Amino acid sequence: MTTRARLTVYSALATALSMLGLTPLLTPAGWIMPAGGLILVTALVGAGLRRLAVARPLVVLAQLFAVLYLILFGAIRDSFVLGVLPGSGSLQAFNNLLQSAGNDITQYAIPAPATPGLRFLLILAVAVVAVVVDALAVTYRQAALAGLPLLALYSVGTGLAGSADGATWLWFLAAAAGYLMVLFAEGRDRLSRWGRVFRGAGTSENRGGLPTGGHRIGVVALACALLLPVLAPNWDLSLVNGGFGDGGSGDGGGNISTLSPVVSLTDGLRRTDNQQLIRYHGTDPALRTAYLRITALDEFNGQEWKPGRQKDELLQNPLPRPDGLAGDVASPSFEAQITVSQNLSSSWLPAPYPIDRLPGLPGDWRYEPEVGSVVGAHGQQATGLSYTLTALNIDPTGEQLRAAPPAPKSITDTYLQLPANLPGQVKDTALQVTAGKDTAYDKAVALQDWFTTSGGFTYSTSVDAGTGPTAILKFLQDKKGFCVHFAATMAAMARTLGIPARVAVGFAPGQDLGNGDYVVGSNDYHAWPELYFSGAGWLRFEPTPSRGVAPDYSGGQAAPTSTASSAQPSATAGDPGAAPSADACPAVQRKQGGCDQPTQNSQSAAPAPLAATPATHGLPAQLLGLIAAGVAVLLLLFWPMLWRARLRRRRLGGGRRRPGGPGGGLTGAQVLAAWQEVVDSAWDLGIPPDEAYSPRHTGERIGEAGGLDESARAAVGRVALATEQVLYARAPEPAAPLGPDVREVRAGLRASAARRRRLRALLLPPSVARVGWRLADRVLALRLRGRAAVTRAGAPLRRLGRPGRRD
Repeated sequence: MTTRARLTVYSALATALSMLGLTPLLTPAGWIMPAGGLILVTALVGAGLRRLAVARPLVVLAQLFAVLYLILFGAIRDSFVLGVLPGSGSLQAFNNLLQSAGNDITQYAIPAPATPGLRFLLILAVAVVAVVVDALAVTYRQAALAGLPLLALYSVGTGLAGSADGATWLWFLAAAAGYLMVLFAEGRDRLSRWGRVFRGAGTSENRGGLPTGGHRIGVVALACALLLPVLAPNWDLSLVNGGFGDGGSGDGGGNISTLSPVVSLTDGLRRTDNQQLIRYHGTDPALRTAYLRITALDEFNGQEWKPGRQKDELLQNPLPRPDGLAGDVASPSFEAQITVSQNLSSSWLPAPYPIDRLPGLPGDWRYEPEVGSVVGAHGQQATGLSYTLTALNIDPTGEQLRAAPPAPKSITDTYLQLPANLPGQVKDTALQVTAGKDTAYDKAVALQDWFTTSGGFTYSTSVDAGTGPTAILKFLQDKKGFCVHFAATMAAMARTLGIPARVAVGFAPGQDLGNGDYVVGSNDYHAWPELYFSGAGWLRFEPTPSRGVAPDYSGGQAAPTSTASSAQPSATAGDPGAAPSADACPAVQRKQGGCDQPTQNSQSAAPAPLAATPATHGLPAQLLGLIAAGVAVLLLLFWPMLWRARLRRRRLGGGRRRPGGPGGGLTGAQVLAAWQEVVDSAWDLGIPPDEAYSPRHTGERIGEAGGLDESARAAVGRVALATEQVLYARAPEPAAPLGPDVREVRAGLRASAARRRRLRALLLPPSVARVGWRLADRVLALRLRGRAAVTRAGAPLRRLGRPGRRD
């Protein structure tokens, strides 16, 4: 196999190995086979065209054309003319496929179902990366740059899947191993152009490839990358910030930081274990029904509800009064001490809404006045944070809300916007539900009661997550979903009725442990709508059956549902067989499942008890391990420089009678050491040795290639002449000290070399490869000695076993 063919094979294999990092994104992973086929097509097309000596840009264009045609053929073949060529409907089919992929991205959490749109995106990404890697590594011979697209392929998969995929280390190992193979193949090709490498007397024969030391450096670097994270503390080093996570999805653990708060909420609700996330303490009764809010999704763009671009300002105490809150509305304050566990990764600060004061908050935080959220700046996270705050318990009366004047234009311009693709059935349904209601407040209460009581909705986390118009329409038709669907749909319906609305995300009230202590778990993730009323500002409503607590101003509505969403022990007193009415059951008790509720059509899973979070007592040991590992890595990185400096000092002498020592003749070994230093110095600065040349010819080659002046050339000539006398003279005489000549030659080489080459000679000198050669020679010598010892030990037995011998 030629060098170029080997490099082609390794490039395709590296892309295939990096592609494995995308496997956690879709289930099932049947897209791998067509993606692997496109990698093979890319390699074959490139190899064939390069063999025909086609211009390099044309090779890349042909590869792109081939893979794009095959991808479209597999995805929208029905729109092709005669099933072969794209037709007039192909563009529309392609556009529909892209729209479908965009909708799937916003609706599904990871692992997502393998829809045609998502399959198309992954296969396209792999094919494009395959073309780029082949072009860089093989066509343009820039193998090092090929690592960038491979890194992108790996990072996208593992970054989106996060720690929910326990095989992240395996995908890294596969991608890194593929990249190292490409580098080794390219290094073999480069070294083969220089001819045979001079290794000195007594070394093993030239193997014609990358020096063994290069392989070892790559393997050691890969091992360090895999082992060092084990010793490091559990810090949040996520690639994507801006979301809030619950420690993973499914049965996994650890932290996640996702692209959307809705994705984190969905993953948290679908966990089988109720992982502890937040603890808070306070004596005010308002804490029993207080929600811990993260942020608000105020932009409804036709695909999803999402956080809009917010203006932030410096955090001050007290914080600005909530927008729209009048002085005649009851808003008593209460205090809470909140501790966020290491299991929650959030760029926003969990807190009741609205916050009044945040004294002494550690870290770098900013305030978003429009949505009332506190957000971290410069990567600040709430993970592991403890803080004390004062919040307001806004409690208007029904009469105050009925008499509320219209919202100001600054509110309606933003919070009444609806996407053009919102189905008309949404507004029609809202009008039907609120028929006969005259005020915005009565309409809001009617919507809440319809979702929780009379609408026949069922709570279920098995429904695909989504907040766009299509998901809202499906939810209204199927009448089954979880808090995201209830909140997004009620907010959209409220906007169609002229009520400013947005969706808030955070946590429902935590479990009451007694003595003012509360704990919030991952099953308490929640979303709810916030509606605006002049004089009261933004108010929470609770349309999700059996989840959360309906506020008193919403009419004291009970939250009955057709699902039994909690399996916690009942705290209901009295006759266990009698089901209390909704009005007789306290709100918090209803939230925690303490009241009997109808169970027909039940499809929701019961939240698991809070999982105990192990105490992190080993942090100091981890830090010590991290420091030790860091020192080891530094030593590993600087070892070539230190070894080379020590060897040079030993060759040139350090006050002893060596090539650099003062006065006296030199022995033959000292002369050869001085010559070896000249050869290695030239090698480090870009002039590789060649054992085919004599010392004198090697000196001339070093002088010409290194751009030495006359004085330095004369110095290298004297060292070469002394070496030839030692090697070839019958009785060589002691030579004069050669240390000054060696230093002059080395100074001349450094003066003519570029800065980059001098830096490489200092930090990673190529002559360090001699260490590997010596080790290989010693291993070979030990093997030969062992084989000889075995032969000698077995000789008596072989003599005894020969036929015909007699004692």
